[in-house]
Amino acid sequence: MIWLGILVTAAGCYVLKLVGLSVPERILVHPLTNRISALIPPALLGALIAVQVLADDKSVTIDARLVGLAAAVALLLLRAPFLAVVCGAAAAAALVRALGWG
Repeated sequence: MIWLGILVTAAGCYVLKLVGLSVPERILVHPLTNRISALIPPALLGALIAVQVLADDKSVTIDARLVGLAAAVALLLLRAPFLAVVCGAAAAAALVRALGWG
């Protein structure tokens, strides 16, 4: 039964790739297509961050992760280096957890 799922998935991936290769050139170079394709990665990244920070099984949870995210955003706005952003966010979340608030 598992092999059937693997084969169906492989066939679906192949068909999806074939459909992508069959898109006419005029659609790919259209300005609207370029604008939309430029907005998809930031939207997906934002959704992923929101799910990882706020989701807990099937409910929304406000805890130390949100404080860490806020610290990361503040450090990014201050143009801090990436390592400082990661360490600052981790330190903020750890401090909140150590104080028992999250």
